[in-house]
Amino acid sequence: MSVPILRGIPLPRLVTTLAASVSALSLTACGVVDGIGGGDTSASPTKGDDITVGLLLPDKDTARFEAFDHPIFAKEVATLTHGKGKVDYANAEASVATQSRQFRQMVSRKVDIIVVDALDAKAIAPDVRKAKDAGIPVIAYDRLAQGPIDAYVSHDNELVGEVQGRAIVGALGSKAATSEVVMMNGDPADPNTASFKAGALGELKGKVRIAEEYDTDKWSPAVAEANMKKAIKAVGLTDIAAVYSANDGMAGAVIDALKQAGATRIPPVTGQDANLDAVQRVVTGEQYMTVYKSFLDEATDAAQMAVYKVQGRDIQYDALAQDKVDSPTEQDIPATLVPVVALTKDNIRDTVIRDGVYTVADICTPKFRSACAAIGLK
Repeated sequence: MSVPILRGIPLPRLVTTLAASVSALSLTACGVVDGIGGGDTSASPTKGDDITVGLLLPDKDTARFEAFDHPIFAKEVATLTHGKGKVDYANAEASVATQSRQFRQMVSRKVDIIVVDALDAKAIAPDVRKAKDAGIPVIAYDRLAQGPIDAYVSHDNELVGEVQGRAIVGALGSKAATSEVVMMNGDPADPNTASFKAGALGELKGKVRIAEEYDTDKWSPAVAEANMKKAIKAVGLTDIAAVYSANDGMAGAVIDALKQAGATRIPPVTGQDANLDAVQRVVTGEQYMTVYKSFLDEATDAAQMAVYKVQGRDIQYDALAQDKVDSPTEQDIPATLVPVVALTKDNIRDTVIRDGVYTVADICTPKFRSACAAIGLK
């Protein structure tokens, strides 16, 4: 994988870097789009607006996919194609076999391009090959799929792990070196899991004691909860100083397991995705942090790349795909990597509220109103 655009940036600088990077990307995108409107003949489309873009998302347990990624993606395709473009959408609901079937159906329907968030990066490769053989480009979304994909849109996934690991070390402070930390990693079939883990270990190794470590099949909260119960038994409830949880769904399950075991104080627990319930847990202090990855930027970029690819708008396409990544089967894949930021009590207003992901009313329901008021969120 190429050196990610934000890797190694100290945590206090992340918010500033995010704003600067997103602004720069927005300016570039605006300039490109304005170029279209201004009659840039070098970017004239080879295909009209009447196109069909296939979108395959992996599950419904991760709230962002249905609530944000799909509608944002569909809206951007419609905008770029003056309402004439269509999105052929399917969700695999955590089934590899279902996703393969959905993928092959899209190939049979002769969609113009397929954007896929692969449940299993290796298993999807034969389907990607079939699409390519049929002349249908494939863009990997959020997770890097194997096979001859044309492009990749995601985040700097190792940075996600770094941000999570750094948060744990910071929360533990001077006690970090003697603290027992449990690691709840994601699905080993998801290539992002290895990146998240590598980033986290880069921050945790030598700074804390990693007491227990688990993989979580299909990112299942139920599996995470069962594994957390094992960790509590193996390490001892009061001896668990922090939990690295790779995403928010698992973080909620980890916290439930700790509560069921009788924990009166929840140790720092990380997350990822900024799910609404996770943000509310951050407000109350049950969850220490989550990694906010702009759904708006990622889904919008993916939709733009898909439309530009189909329409042959090479200038606009290349402006987005300025990075390169490698998969086990392909090298130098054009990529767009969207920055990430650590979301804590201190920056909820400057992240998910500012970006319109949630309103204060969404977060501060009656159950959380007092906790919101305590951190100035009202």
